Amino acid sequence: MAQVTFITDKCKGCALCVHACPKHIIKMNEQSLNEKGYHPAEITDMDKCIGCAFCATICPDCVIIVEK
Repeated sequence: MAQVTFITDKCKGCALCVHACPKHIIKMNEQSLNEKGYHPAEITDMDKCIGCAFCATICPDCVIIVEK
């Protein structure tokens, strides 16, 4: 099973990862703000993650770490 980690304090909320995820398990956390004032991305169901790393590849700020 894959493990995905977001460095939420560096996320600028662009949501590119949300659109890149083939399993549709990434969303923007509308309940919290990071230190830069953006809503960071988060995984909704880690068990459904296939570890494709599309999210990490498309992230312009390299805030997503995918471990298989």
